[in-house]
Amino acid sequence: MRFLPRAAGVALACGQLGRLAAAIPSSQPEAREAKIAPKVMVISMFDPEADIWYTNMPSSGLGDILAVNISAPGLSMLFPHVHCVEDLSICQVTTGESEINAATTITAVALSPKFDLTKTYFLVGGIAGVNPKYSTLGGVALAKYAVQVALQYEFDAREMPENFTTGYLPYGTYLPSEYPTILYGTEVLEVNEALRDVAFVLASKANLTDNAEAAEYRAKYAASGEAYTAATQPPSVVKCDSATSDVYYSGALLSEAFENTTSSWTNGSGVYCMTAQEDNATLEVLLRMAIEGLVDFGRIIVMRTGSDFDRPPPGVSPFDHLRVLDQNGFGIAIANIYNAGIEIVKGIIKGWDCTFKNGITPTNYIGDIFGSLGGIPDFGPGSTTGGLGYKPNGGTSSSARRSALSMRSAIHRRGFVPAVAR
Repeated sequence: MRFLPRAAGVALACGQLGRLAAAIPSSQPEAREAKIAPKVMVISMFDPEADIWYTNMPSSGLGDILAVNISAPGLSMLFPHVHCVEDLSICQVTTGESEINAATTITAVALSPKFDLTKTYFLVGGIAGVNPKYSTLGGVALAKYAVQVALQYEFDAREMPENFTTGYLPYGTYLPSEYPTILYGTEVLEVNEALRDVAFVLASKANLTDNAEAAEYRAKYAASGEAYTAATQPPSVVKCDSATSDVYYSGALLSEAFENTTSSWTNGSGVYCMTAQEDNATLEVLLRMAIEGLVDFGRIIVMRTGSDFDRPPPGVSPFDHLRVLDQNGFGIAIANIYNAGIEIVKGIIKGWDCTFKNGITPTNYIGDIFGSLGGIPDFGPGSTTGGLGYKPNGGTSSSARRSALSMRSAIHRRGFVPAVAR
C-alpha cells in the first residue's frame, strides 16, 4: 500500500506508475506534476459500500483498490483518501452520507490538481430503499433520472388541506400535482441513457447474491396483488430511477407521493424505484464541473441496490417495517453493489480502446432542468439559455444571464404546466 502525500503531489498517469516510479526521482517536476487519469471512479457513500470493493477487488484480476492512496483538501475527515489500483486505471472515493457530504467530497476530488477526470467514467454505487412495484431486496437498478423529490414545501400531514393527498407541495404552487414554478436547478438531472443501457447489459452478467430470509420477507408482498409482483422475485437488474432525499422516509403515503413527484417532474417519463440521499448532489457537482470542461457528464452511471422496501407489506405498520422487523436485505444489497458493479468496471476497462475511450454518445438530453450543458431538457419549462448552455469561467454573456433570470421570473409569476399534464 502506498500513500501519495498532499505536499509531494506525486501522481503519475495511468499505466506508468510501476515502470517510472523507480526511474524518476520524486524531486523531478514530471513526477510531481503528472496527473492521475482513472478510467473509472467508483463513488461510495459509507463504509460498507466501500468495504465490499476493498475486500473483493484483489481477486477480480483488476488489482487492489487500496494499492495507492491519495489525499486532497476537502475530502471527508472520515474518508480522507481516494484509493486506486496500482496502475491508477480504477479509483474509488467515499463521500460520506447525505447531500452535503456528497457534494463536498465530489467537489474536492473534481477540483484537485492531482486528477485529470476528463475521460473518467463515474460509477455511483450505493444501497437504497426500493419501491416494491419495480424491484426487490438485493435488486440492482440503473437510473436515467435522479429526482430531488423533497425539494418542496412541507406541511405536517395532520395539518395539510383536506383536498391534499400529501403534505408535500412543489415550490410556488397550490396543489401537490402542479409543476414547481420556483426552480433551483437541481430538481431533476438526466444522465446518458445509451451508457445506462450498456451498463445494464454488463451488470446483467452478474451472479447476484440472495438469501432465504430476504425471500421470506419478499413473500409478504404477494398479498398486495399483481402490482407488487417485482417485490416477490429474486434480485435482478432493472432500469428505473433514483429519488434523492436527506430524510430517510418510510410508508406508503410518502412513497406514493414521491412516485408521483418523480413522474410529474420528468414529464411522465421517470419511474421512481430507488430512494437515496446523495445522487442529485453528486450529479449537480459533476454537471458544474462539466461546464468547466473538467469532467464529461456523458460518462456517469447511477446504480443503486435495494436494501429495504420503502413501504411495508400488508399487515405490517410503517414503524415496525422500518425499525423493528429485519428485512434481511442489507447484506445482499451491499454484495450486489460489487457483483453488478465489477461487471461494469471490467467491461469499461476491457473495452476501453474499442468502445469507451471516446465515450458513448448520448441519444437523449443530458443535464439539468436549466439546460446548463446545452440542448433542450425533455422535462420542465425549457432551457434558460435557448439551448446554448452556460460557458466556462463565467463566460456566458450578461444578456444571456439576464434572459435566463427573466425566464425564471416569468415561470414564477405565471406558473408552468408541462404539456403532458395539461
